Order: sequence, then C-alpha cells, then structure tokens
Amino acid sequence: MNVDHLACSVLAGFVLLLTSFTGPSLSQGFAGLGRGGGDYTQVTPGSTLEFPRDFGAHPDYRIEWWYLTANLEDAQGTSYGVQWTLFRQALERGPERKGWANQHVWMGHAAVTSKDRHLFAETFARGGIGQAGVDTVPFRAWIDSWSLQSSEPWLDVSRLEVTASGPDFRYQLQLRSNAQPVLHGDRGYSQKSDRGQASYYFSQPFLEVDGVITLGDVEVKVSGRAWMDREWSSQPLAPDQKGWDWFSLHLDTGEKLMLFRIRHQDGTDYRSGTWISSDGQTQAIERDDILIKPVAHTTVAERTIPTRWSLQIKSRQLYLESTALNPQSWMGTSVSYWEGPIRLSGSHLGRGYLEMTGY
Repeated sequence: MNVDHLACSVLAGFVLLLTSFTGPSLSQGFAGLGRGGGDYTQVTPGSTLEFPRDFGAHPDYRIEWWYLTANLEDAQGTSYGVQWTLFRQALERGPERKGWANQHVWMGHAAVTSKDRHLFAETFARGGIGQAGVDTVPFRAWIDSWSLQSSEPWLDVSRLEVTASGPDFRYQLQLRSNAQPVLHGDRGYSQKSDRGQASYYFSQPFLEVDGVITLGDVEVKVSGRAWMDREWSSQPLAPDQKGWDWFSLHLDTGEKLMLFRIRHQDGTDYRSGTWISSDGQTQAIERDDILIKPVAHTTVAERTIPTRWSLQIKSRQLYLESTALNPQSWMGTSVSYWEGPIRLSGSHLGRGYLEMTGY
C-alpha cells in the first residue's frame, strides 16, 4: 500500500468512526443506540454470564463499554472524581478481520473533576492495528496509552490499575476488590424499555482505590471507592428513547445502589434499579417503587441541566437528595453528556456518580 492510499484509508476509517458514534438522529435514540440491531447477536433473557470471561470483548454484539468512575479524597478531605471509559462499536457483523480491514472502532473518554475544575479528554482508534482493544489473559482494556488492566500476569480482575491523561491532567490508580461482580436485572439481562430492548449488564461496585491524580503540575495522593460497569448489546434503546439519567451510589452504611430512568420523547420514562447489600447480595427494584425527580437546574454548556435530584425507594423508606460536586461537569466530547461525582443526603449519606445524556 502506498503512502497516499494509506492516508486515505486512515481518513476513511476515522470518518466512519465519527459518524458511527455521532451521526444517527434522535429518531434512532440517543447516539443511535435505538437503531435496530440487524444481523448482530441479540440480547435474550436466560443467558448465563460467566466471570472473568465476560470482562472481555463481545465482538458479535454491535456495541459495548467498560466504564469506571471513582469518588476520591486527598489527605485534607478535598473531593475529586475520576472517569475512565472505553467504547467499542462494530460497523458490520462477521468474524473480526485483521489490520485496517477490521470492522470495529473504539472511543475513549477520561476525566478528572474537582469542586471548581472539570478536565476531560477523548481519543479514537481503529481495531485490528494494536491501537485499542481488550485482552483477557491477562485482562487489559486499552486505547492508545490509556489502560485498565490486571496487575497480575493472569486473568485476575480483583487487582487492577487504571491510567489516562489529557490536557492539564493525568492519573494512575490502583483498584482492588475481593467481592464478586453484581448482576443487574434478571441475572444480568437488563431491560431498557417496555418493548424489550435490553443489554447484558453487570458491575463491580466494591473497588477500593489508592493512587495519584495530577492537575497541571500538582500531584495529589487520593483514596476512595470506585464502581466499574460492563455492558453490551446490539440495540440497548428503543428508537424514541432520547436519553437517560443514571446513578451509581455508595452509601455510608455499606450498601450500593444503581438506579436509572430512560426518557422517552413523549415525556414518559422507563425506570429500573438494583439494591446491593454490603455483602454483595442483590435485589431488583420494581419500576413503581422508584422515584427519580429533578429538583434544581443549572445552565451548563448553553443547556438547562438538572444538577440536584430527589431519589426515593419507597419500600425501603430511602429518601435521598443528590447534589453535584461540580455542576459544570459537561463532557464536551463527540457524543456530549454530563458526567460527574455527587454527594448524598437524606435518609442515608454517601457519594456516587451521575451520568445524564440527551439534554
């Protein structure tokens, strides 16, 4: 291949990548996630998730992600948030091809948030050329120099290290947990609409964290708690679902809580959640048992964004109010959204993360 042909191939690949993540209209759901799954493998109830195998990639499905958020503090008690995300999307179904013929594209997002700063970065890659991917033995998810990987030379996800960098920030964190992953929905089958759209979804919400974040030239030693989500599907949204509000919460009593509502264009929503006891036992939360309601808004990136929320689980007499650490936590990436650490008050105290899309 000559240089001009190679340059054209690279450009064409990145055009495909950008349009695959940003091109679809709202009639196909947020970021095209409501587009039909076509000939890709479909998510079905009754499948059995296996660990640590399912920390690896699932190339027969159209889209998946590895998603880590961390609530951290320094020695003085100053709060920080960290995000690390790797997305994979297939452009067409079939056995993975090698080199530039590979049909998978990758996108990475990373961020560090404090009370008065929100720094983020984005990177893209083609599959098949060693620029991004996921290995299973040992576990390693990476894009360019960013990585989430096992610190042991075998398939061990109980000890991980995560690294990323961007303009004016970088971080290197060690993660550890002896708890088993948590399955959401019906044994990992997580329904997202009344019409049956769904994903396979599990989390590791019991990660303890130590490490260093660097803001500008200042290194800060931090510790805290992290939550990793793994999710894959071929059509996770219905075509008329325009976005979601997603909470991952660490309660000071030791329990964990995942809640989401997915918003429809007609003003209705689909709600779901998982209650996670301190020893890792789970209970699915019924839709009518969940109240997720915005109570205050902030102008962010020329948008009106709800940055204070009321959360209720009526059967557990749980009443929370979540407040953003930094209301301006806008991810101005190709697919833009709000993502940042939150504080909890009410019947329980705690910390967590909130993601809001489609605003």
